[in-house]
Amino acid sequence: MPEGHIVHRLAGIHRDRFGGRPVRVSSPQGRFSDGARLVDGRVFTGAEALGKHLLHFYDNERIVHMHLGIYGVFREQPVPMAPPVGQVRMRMVGAEYGTDLRGPTRCEVVDEGDLEVLRARIGPDPLRADADPDRAWTRISRSRSAIGTLLMDQSVISGVGNIYRAEVLFRQGVDPLRAGRDVSREEWDRIWADLAALMRVGVADGGIVVVEPEHDHGAPAYAEGKPRTYVYRRAGDPCRVCGTPVLHRELSARNLFWCPGCQS
Repeated sequence: MPEGHIVHRLAGIHRDRFGGRPVRVSSPQGRFSDGARLVDGRVFTGAEALGKHLLHFYDNERIVHMHLGIYGVFREQPVPMAPPVGQVRMRMVGAEYGTDLRGPTRCEVVDEGDLEVLRARIGPDPLRADADPDRAWTRISRSRSAIGTLLMDQSVISGVGNIYRAEVLFRQGVDPLRAGRDVSREEWDRIWADLAALMRVGVADGGIVVVEPEHDHGAPAYAEGKPRTYVYRRAGDPCRVCGTPVLHRELSARNLFWCPGCQS
């Protein structure tokens, strides 16, 4: 599932390519036909990301709310676009570029009231200037759940996925199995600041960059085209910092990786 930096990057691309002009919106697959008719031909006024949720705004106060889930993907191309191939849920065509959305978990037209419900339901997003880390801290500081679980709970903090979860806890030396209420406020402030910085790099770079230059050695990334990491997908490999074998277990049905030497 794309982490929050990818959704923010998409929002920026869509603002640049479609903002301020009418767009044609259709649903070649047919599953979004009713929604597409509500915004087809309207002026695209902006795009935002809220964690892993992507929002398109139109001049008739309609909002297209999307969540990519595991399989959702946008494919951009210049106009004139080639005929749609496969299950295209939504096609947008602007003056110079078009994009096809396939496989999202959610693609629907909502209004401002629905958006307010979404904002209240999800936690603060480290990539947003209006995010309040105190909202997340209030939940974390009272919870017996592991901090590794809480960072993946989108109602606590939004946009963080499995890679950023594993890597930021390693970088801050925090055991992912420690209860949230046993994490100090100073530790939380460092985790939040590091997440915001790492994810901003992800927006600009288009990929996840978490390993510091002085540690950028040893085994390559866990797969071709994937980021080099400290612990994520490195079970049994020596830690890039201390050499201790990286551990793995399941936590809340997700794979968890950590170094018992650096994250004591």
